[in-house]
Amino acid sequence: MIHSYQLPKSQIIRLGLAFLLPLAFLGTFSLSSTINQATAQTAKGNRPLTIRSDVQEYDSKTQVITARGNVQMIYPARQLQATAAQAQYFSQERRIDFSGNVYILQQGSNSIRAEKVTYLIDEGRFIALPKSDRQVESVYMIDDTNLNGQSSKPAPQTPALKRSN
Repeated sequence: MIHSYQLPKSQIIRLGLAFLLPLAFLGTFSLSSTINQATAQTAKGNRPLTIRSDVQEYDSKTQVITARGNVQMIYPARQLQATAAQAQYFSQERRIDFSGNVYILQQGSNSIRAEKVTYLIDEGRFIALPKSDRQVESVYMIDDTNLNGQSSKPAPQTPALKRSN
């Protein structure tokens, strides 16, 4: 007589996860290699601007690259990184339009969060628009030391806000 042994349900689940998790982990590496990537050369100095996304289209007549889905942009020449749902690079106008949960990080510490952001490359200027009933959020790191390396005097106290009815 052969005795059958049945594993408890919790051990079966653990065993299944032990096999599935490594496969899922390896799958993320294989899927990430299928994400499209475009590298655009800017006119002055031919410095790369790299865009990664789920889908990309290029219109040769207008010379516009449209990237959709999990957009990531890296522009080392301007110390700029960005994420968005969609981005369009207008090479003739030297402009990038980002839309959908836009986050831009510049110089490793300054940042902008908005629904839509236009970056004018030649001017180094950002134009940010929020979702309706929201605001744009920008964070800028400011050096509070003067030329002698000493801290500047502290800012004056801000009076408490008075609420109106």
